[in-house]
Amino acid sequence: MEQFRGQPRLPKFAVPKRYDIHLEPDLAACKFAGSVQIDLDIVDATNFIVLNAADLAVAHNAVSFKSQTSSKVFEPSKVEIVEEDEILVLEFSEVLPLEMGVLAIGFEGTLNDKMKGFYRSTFEHNGEKRNMAVTQFEPADARRCFPCWDEPACKATFKITLDVPSDLIALSNMPVIEEKPNGHLKTVSYQESPIMSTYLVAVVIGLFDYVEDHTPDGIKVRVYCQVGKANQGKFALDVAVKTLDLYKEYFACPYSLPKLDMIAIPDFAAGAMENYGLVTYRETALLYDEKHSAAANKQRVATVVAHELAHQWFGNLVTMEWWTHLWLNEGFATWVSYLAADSLFPQWKVWTQFLDESTEGLRLDGLAESHPIEVEINHAGEIDEIFDAISYRKGASVIRMLQSYLGAECFQRSLASYIKKHACSNAKTEDLWAALEEGSGEPVNRLMNSWTKQKGYPVVSVKINNQKLEFEQTQFLSSGSQGDGQWIVPITLCCGSYDTPHNFLLQTKSESLDMKEFLGCCVGGGNDKSVAVCSWIKLNVDQTGFYRVKYDEKLAAGLRSAIEKNDLSATDRFGILDDSFALCMACQQSLTSLLTLMGAYREELDYTVLSNLISISYKVARIAADATPELVDYIKEFFISLFQYSAEKLGWEPRPGEGHLDAMLRGEVLTALAVFGHDLTINEASRRFHAFLDDRNTPLLPPDIRKAAYVAVMQNVTTSNRSGYESLLRVYRETDLSQEKTRILGSLASCPDPNIVLEVLNFVLSSEVRSQDAVFGLAVSREGRETAWSWLKNNWDYISKTWGSGFLITRFVSAIVSPFASFEKASEVQEFFATRTKPSIARTLKQSIERVHINAKWVESIQNEKHLADAVKELAYRKY
Repeated sequence: MEQFRGQPRLPKFAVPKRYDIHLEPDLAACKFAGSVQIDLDIVDATNFIVLNAADLAVAHNAVSFKSQTSSKVFEPSKVEIVEEDEILVLEFSEVLPLEMGVLAIGFEGTLNDKMKGFYRSTFEHNGEKRNMAVTQFEPADARRCFPCWDEPACKATFKITLDVPSDLIALSNMPVIEEKPNGHLKTVSYQESPIMSTYLVAVVIGLFDYVEDHTPDGIKVRVYCQVGKANQGKFALDVAVKTLDLYKEYFACPYSLPKLDMIAIPDFAAGAMENYGLVTYRETALLYDEKHSAAANKQRVATVVAHELAHQWFGNLVTMEWWTHLWLNEGFATWVSYLAADSLFPQWKVWTQFLDESTEGLRLDGLAESHPIEVEINHAGEIDEIFDAISYRKGASVIRMLQSYLGAECFQRSLASYIKKHACSNAKTEDLWAALEEGSGEPVNRLMNSWTKQKGYPVVSVKINNQKLEFEQTQFLSSGSQGDGQWIVPITLCCGSYDTPHNFLLQTKSESLDMKEFLGCCVGGGNDKSVAVCSWIKLNVDQTGFYRVKYDEKLAAGLRSAIEKNDLSATDRFGILDDSFALCMACQQSLTSLLTLMGAYREELDYTVLSNLISISYKVARIAADATPELVDYIKEFFISLFQYSAEKLGWEPRPGEGHLDAMLRGEVLTALAVFGHDLTINEASRRFHAFLDDRNTPLLPPDIRKAAYVAVMQNVTTSNRSGYESLLRVYRETDLSQEKTRILGSLASCPDPNIVLEVLNFVLSSEVRSQDAVFGLAVSREGRETAWSWLKNNWDYISKTWGSGFLITRFVSAIVSPFASFEKASEVQEFFATRTKPSIARTLKQSIERVHINAKWVESIQNEKHLADAVKELAYRKY
């Protein structure tokens, strides 16, 4: 028995081929009974069978193994569940025959409230609170519903039967083949599934409405939601039908099941889950209300649906062999969801918006406590933490970089052959590289290993020296420290125009290009002559590479001028700003030069670029408040003047026929002006908010500017002036739209009064806020930072008990710890968690403490800048 403890993987002496699962949930008592018969191939001599089980009761007399050839029944001599390893060990008194047999197990479990395994979600119907039963098995929680080989490589077929109350709808991966009445219950049987992994098995039981459509080749697609919300499912339904067809063409492989159901679940920890044929979603990621959803909500629904449907091929049909290769699933689905969204909604410019994904990846991967894309997993408790910006966002970014390098057609062709070869099977990262290598003739494996097997990424420094462009790569770390990584970097560059881009692979630490060759038209002369011919040089054209660029002062000045003249693409304007901010945080560039660069974006109107400018301005204002509090008012004044141009262009009112991106931008610009204390914006927001309180359908506060109005209202709330806060709570309580609730939760803690922030945080822990949504309330103002930390310490036992078994607990740690900026606070956090850490938060805690150290170093660097005060005052009062 001991040899099975503490192992990351199950022993390989038995291979499951088919599961016949029967479940009977009791929604009132919140428990379930079940049985499973597993067709098992015994492939090695053993008197043990070891499989996964957790939080289940298995009676000794409810287990047997029956040989297929002799029909002999083997009863186990010992049945033990090892809870810390989540395994069920069956010991037999004799060696089992090397052949197929059937393992039968009866079991009981609880419909838990942890949003994992087989759990309960609550909803209201006709004023009455009711339960539904839902499964969420990824990454390793099928074992909480039935004993199984709960590893992605252990694929099998699944036959499911449910006994459920006769008035409810019961859904699973496959279509229903029979419903038999049985008193107040009914027995529902489903078609047997194709071969798949346990984490993709799904069951949902409850009261639902639905809308339905079909793809051109006859696949039935439905969107299920709470009774009365069916209309809100129509947008997602339309996206799904078109996306299935698009992927069929792109992957050169049809969708492999007879139906696709998508369902909105009121209590759901993640954004969505790609269960084969039955995709589950948070309501905010599936439902779209024409009247009360914002443009950003619409885009979220489209990209999440496209992401989950990509998994039906990349993940479900071809599955990663082990969680080390999770990025194959998530990075690829993220990348291809943009491909689909761009095809369906070209006006959204989603490939420009994709840079938000890259930035999140770059931000996390700039930490020493990051991890490689391919990460070793030694315990099931470690898996949750790698569903992060590395697996999703860096993963998607390196796929985009590779596609850009190999070319779109070659990439698509190679992917189709990869899917064909590994369909109904498992694959590793190397299998994808092999397919792309074969299709392109390029050494893909060698090119990509430096990006997936080591953490981090390079910053490429570029300067002009004696008619040469000199390049040098070093590992970028946000701490400003020197890393020792080296990469094969696909360098692209343009000079003065986009007409003749140049590219090469930087395979060594440094390299140089002859300016004469590069420019073609340059002959002789000194540096100035070369630069005169070429007014600007931009590396990493359109930001397709996952690296940062540091320019010498002369090149940086040329790019600043090109931004002011609007000579650069939106993606390049985004990249120059983002790299400059990252270099400033790493103390490799002054805050003075970053602020000067930001001033060049005064007339920026591209949504993605301006959105990033706003996000950077929040971070700069926060760090300045720690480093140079005497300059904060000047900095805020500068930011207000920076966003005036776009605010005046956009106004408060949506213009007839305006684009999706303008609608999204308006809300973000107005929110920024409110946060920075622009009185006119705050007063106008308050006027519109009061009109909204009187009439929830007023045209004065459309969904796209509601968050801005809510944040503006909270800027004036104090302990002695609470009416705005009370009014927002009233709206929260009266709405049944999840998107409205999360908008409000995300605004409340922006209040500058720490006492109100404490009330908000306590509200977040109350029964009025679904546990999935609590994390939205953690966006605390700088003034409330210390209050939030005290609150976290005081409530840690409750938070740990409530959220500790899932990934949401990591959000509590990162949201409240990361904003600090002193070495003393980092030590205090470390001390508090020294006796309270667990595997599921270990990585996040280290990353959050590292961020505090980075902020503290940044504060010291800013305090040492000699000309900052003069520059800030000049920027604040410059007349344009």
